[in-house]
Amino acid sequence: MYRYCRQLIALLVITAPVAAADPVKIRWHGQSMFEIVSSRGTKIILDPHMIEVYGKKKLSADIILMSHPHDDHTRLGHIENEKKAKKIEAVVVTRDGPRVQQEWKVIDETIKDVKVQTVGTYHDTVGGMDKGKNGIFIIEVDGLRIAHLGDLGHTLSDSQLKKIGKVDVLMIPIGGVYALNGVDAFKVVQQIKPKRLVLPMHYGTEVYNDLLDAKYFIAEYKDAEKEKLVKQTPLTNEVSIDPAGPLPEEAIALFLGYRSKAE
Repeated sequence: MYRYCRQLIALLVITAPVAAADPVKIRWHGQSMFEIVSSRGTKIILDPHMIEVYGKKKLSADIILMSHPHDDHTRLGHIENEKKAKKIEAVVVTRDGPRVQQEWKVIDETIKDVKVQTVGTYHDTVGGMDKGKNGIFIIEVDGLRIAHLGDLGHTLSDSQLKKIGKVDVLMIPIGGVYALNGVDAFKVVQQIKPKRLVLPMHYGTEVYNDLLDAKYFIAEYKDAEKEKLVKQTPLTNEVSIDPAGPLPEEAIALFLGYRSKAE
């Protein structure tokens, strides 16, 4: 009888429902800067900037990821504990006497409950000869695969797509000038085929008009008869994702804190 009870208790423990994990939170802070918070509270900051029109924020981070060495992607002044955070650069500047060049840094590292990998790409369409190199970050957190494309300037090769692999959430520049424009950004979305969300970044807004408006990217969805997939959230810059939640039929293009560029 005692043996039977022990077996029954073990069965109940094994089959008892597991409490749902907290959702993954993602916040857009303008330009290419995102904040990701895992279910365990690990905070990741991507491509931090200090563009004043997007507000002076005080943030904390466990991991800081920088896709390339340009000022609007590497400024740490808003991050209160940046000296203690793990900082990872996807592209590093090397110097050999008067010669200065950029090198990709291959990353495949697990920090706390987050896995970070990099894929080398370019900031332009001429192999980096104009604007240099760019790194894509692949972040695995709570079962989600999040790809941040940095200032990607070109459509992707088969080799790059293979390295990127499956993606749940895609953070993609759409504002042209320095990176992908709306037309080419839509092509890259079709190449990667994210499962859950497309989060546009690095585009012109009503407070920052140095880049092209989001309307050109949105027009590509309209032309492809996918306009229903475009959602805008002007009142919040945050989205929560339940990794165990159902997948949409097609990934939603979600504009976090969207404010269109003033004409």
